[in-house]
Amino acid sequence: MKGNVYIYIAVVAAVTYLIRVLPLTLIRREIRNVFVRSFLYYVPYVTLAVMTFPAIAQATQHPLAGLLALVVGIVLAWFGAGLFQVSVLCCVVVFIAELFLV
Repeated sequence: MKGNVYIYIAVVAAVTYLIRVLPLTLIRREIRNVFVRSFLYYVPYVTLAVMTFPAIAQATQHPLAGLLALVVGIVLAWFGAGLFQVSVLCCVVVFIAELFLV
């Protein structure tokens, strides 16, 4: 059992290393393909959204409270509110919604 843990760690380390080194060694010149550049531009945003959206509904006692906070956050961000303002007001919305939903 203990030997398997070291094999798992070695495999994870190798995969992580290869994921970071292969693009540096295989791609030597500037990427000019518009589709590939657009795809690479949006990868961080998609990754953040995929990690964040499920947590919004699961972090609250009631998924409806998370959904309300998400809608409020989107509306506030749309109208130019800063990140701190959006996060504080979303927390307040969750707090109030969970008071009334219990």
